[in-house]
Amino acid sequence: MSTTRQSNDHTVPLRRDVSELGNMLGVILIHHGGQELFDKVETIRQYSKELRSNPEEATYQKLKQEIEDLHPPMRSQVIRAFSIYFHLVNIAEQNHRVRRRREYQLREDHGVQPFSLESAVDALRKNEISSSVIQEVLDQLSLELIITAHPTEATKRTVLEIQKRIATILQQLDNPQLTAHEREQLQDSLMNEVTVLWQTDELRERKPTVMDEVRNGLYYFDETLFDVLPDIHQELEDRLEESYPGEAWTIPNFLRFGSWIGGDRDGNPNVTPEITWQTLKKQRDLVLDKYEEVLVEMMKRFSHSTKIVSVTDELIASVEKEETIIPSNKKWRVEKEIYRRKFAVILERLRNVGKSEIGYDSSEQLLDDLYMIQRSVKSHQPNQRELKMLRKLVRQVQLFGFHLATLDIRNHSGEHEAAMTEILQKVNICEDYASLNEQEKIKLLEGILENPRPITLLDEDYSEETQEMLKVFNLIREAHREFGDRAIEVYLVSMTEAASDLLEVLVLAKEAGIYRLHPDGTVESSLNVAPLLETVDDLIAGPDILKTLFDMDAYHKHLDQRNYHQEVMLGYSDGSKDGGTLTANWKLYKAQQEIHDMAKEYNIGLKFFHGRGGSLGRGGGPLNRSILSQPAETLGDGVKITEQGEVLSSRYLIRDIAYRSLEQAASTLVEGAAHVSMESELGHHREETWEKAMEEISEVSLRKYQSLVFGDKDFLTYFNEATPLKEISELNIGSRPMKRKDSSKFENLRAIPWVFAWTQNRQLLPAWYAAGSGLTSYAEQGDSYLATLQQMYENWPFFRSTIDNLQMALMKADIQTADQYKSLVNDKELGDRIYNDIVEEYNKTKDILLKISGDQELLDKQMTIQDSVRLRNPYVDPLNFLQVELIKELRETESREESLLTEVLLTISGIAAGLRNTG
Repeated sequence: MSTTRQSNDHTVPLRRDVSELGNMLGVILIHHGGQELFDKVETIRQYSKELRSNPEEATYQKLKQEIEDLHPPMRSQVIRAFSIYFHLVNIAEQNHRVRRRREYQLREDHGVQPFSLESAVDALRKNEISSSVIQEVLDQLSLELIITAHPTEATKRTVLEIQKRIATILQQLDNPQLTAHEREQLQDSLMNEVTVLWQTDELRERKPTVMDEVRNGLYYFDETLFDVLPDIHQELEDRLEESYPGEAWTIPNFLRFGSWIGGDRDGNPNVTPEITWQTLKKQRDLVLDKYEEVLVEMMKRFSHSTKIVSVTDELIASVEKEETIIPSNKKWRVEKEIYRRKFAVILERLRNVGKSEIGYDSSEQLLDDLYMIQRSVKSHQPNQRELKMLRKLVRQVQLFGFHLATLDIRNHSGEHEAAMTEILQKVNICEDYASLNEQEKIKLLEGILENPRPITLLDEDYSEETQEMLKVFNLIREAHREFGDRAIEVYLVSMTEAASDLLEVLVLAKEAGIYRLHPDGTVESSLNVAPLLETVDDLIAGPDILKTLFDMDAYHKHLDQRNYHQEVMLGYSDGSKDGGTLTANWKLYKAQQEIHDMAKEYNIGLKFFHGRGGSLGRGGGPLNRSILSQPAETLGDGVKITEQGEVLSSRYLIRDIAYRSLEQAASTLVEGAAHVSMESELGHHREETWEKAMEEISEVSLRKYQSLVFGDKDFLTYFNEATPLKEISELNIGSRPMKRKDSSKFENLRAIPWVFAWTQNRQLLPAWYAAGSGLTSYAEQGDSYLATLQQMYENWPFFRSTIDNLQMALMKADIQTADQYKSLVNDKELGDRIYNDIVEEYNKTKDILLKISGDQELLDKQMTIQDSVRLRNPYVDPLNFLQVELIKELRETESREESLLTEVLLTISGIAAGLRNTG
């Protein structure tokens, strides 16, 4: 690279930061392990870089010898050196994202950053989309992001906090107005933080409890989301007012966060009703504390005196009345400072929520008080603009209520069926409900829903499992009373295979009084019931399952109470695990199209809930790309997406990055939905021939995938031996078991460890395998077929996103390094055979992707990601080499030596940091 290009390259500051942090780490290595440790790390790094640029056998043997010669305690220090380096690189890259955003904002030519709210509004104005259409779109828009504890964040909370402090210092060092002394002080602080990072154990001593996971999730609300979410809404309003002057805009709360942590019971026996109740209390405690912080600050600012300004009569009357119900020592003493008197009352009522009669019964009551203050402030504030801090607090209360985040409850359909079988048998309604066919089940359940009488006995008459199930529904009823209906809005049914799976939940809700049928035939229903379509077969059956429900009178009455809105969750993990990523993504796309069209005929609104993972093998990728890849017609439906544990820190730890991530998603959704509402084909065009092509490609891909994963009797042996699956189970990263049952069967293995294991051995098979066979078989039919694929890539966002994600998966995979893991397979012939099949499919996939995209190398159109992966590889490779050697030693040792296992776990943690992925 020439000097001129380097001077203009926007990555120069990033490389500077990485170099500086790397030098600091070098100083720390010398301090803790002497020159010998530093030299050893440098030697391994140099051989690894050399092997990447010139893969000769002699260099490989030298690298292998250096690694084999490592022994404790130096070995663990070398592992940690590479692992810590990745943590530092990750921080530097995050800081560079913040820097790039500021550069756009500071440019004199006012360059607009792509996928910003400003760029979205600009595009709407340039395409002459009217303000009335935009307002209509906004009124219908809904984007809900759901934080989950799995796949779990492999990085400890303590380490995250150190990373955040390092990121803050790096941002401060970008300030051009720093004095030499200030810069020196910041450099000292940076060195101290990097030292603390090195001296902190990155492995957890124990598995986190569910409440640990709840606290980890709440950390992001506390640190960033509470402030960033209202700012996104305000930014959109400001940009619209700027581009459409004179219009009166109402920006609804279209962007919200929810949570599964503490409510997801599927396969996690640790999530009990008691834990769910504790979670709801923790969430309320946090949001009340956040409101109190804001209100205390506002009291300082609202020093207005009625000697100088006139306030509304309703405010005065309200204060005089409410001051009589709070203790005299809590009242504001200065009579003329009416706003402070009101805030003192609000604070006292807020502090007593859930504790005494003084406290607010609901967040709506707090909102009424804030609206009253707004009306009064507007009467004396210049330009009819009340203080923005007050507007922001109003938005926060609208968004977060007293519940902070809506908690979804999820459980497996088999659990409901088992409970229903026992309940119906006990009251002599049906001897063996589980053995009935689907039509018999529907008829029986409909009859129960249309009869106001209860069917349950006292709890003690049931097995422990059924009692637990009934407790869950009783908890939901009590949660609605204590925390409001928004606290729990949705009950998700995992592995939904038939309409009866949802009806069972409604019957259980009826027994708890959440669903109520009155004698006059009217219904009350305060809980949405949503199917989770996970397997390829379930995705295909999804439209028929929902049509059966929509045709049912009892279910129709339930929908009437839910504003004729139906939520449908789509699982990306199990579909991909069962059918391969390309087939799963196509079936997901088709299921959305068909369900959308069918629901439209019934006049029922939809919210599609995308159960994406953080990794590519589980539907991961940037939020805005996830949204763009959906069928265009569904963008006006509600969109809900899981934000898995492993991406939380990369997206929401730092305020500016949290803002940028949410801005990208919001701008994509706003612009896309507006175009769809105008029946515009801008960026959303697709042809029937393309869909037929995908169908054909998907069928070939499915056959190829299943021929290996299900058709090869030795595949599971290869998977168990050629990956660190067994060792991953020792990593204390999540409260949920790795398997649904204590069984070695493939179907009982969760998708998370399935993907995590393949990521560690650098094969990343779930993220790309079999796609090449499907695409190649279509392209080889003739030149016009390849040309069709190229047109699809150029003009169809779904296909483009699919191809780009496949490119990223192949870029992160590394066949050269993956070759090392063959040696872990006891049967050499078996290992060679399956590995060679994977290599052949890898090369086939890479070849066809490059032909479709027109690139010379993978990710040529995404140079930043390409450079990042290439820069990281020489530092990940030693960890992979070390992991293989350590696993061999560990598996050959009869007693699993604690120190040896710890070293393996350190390599797992380090590789996850290097690839920025777990499961």
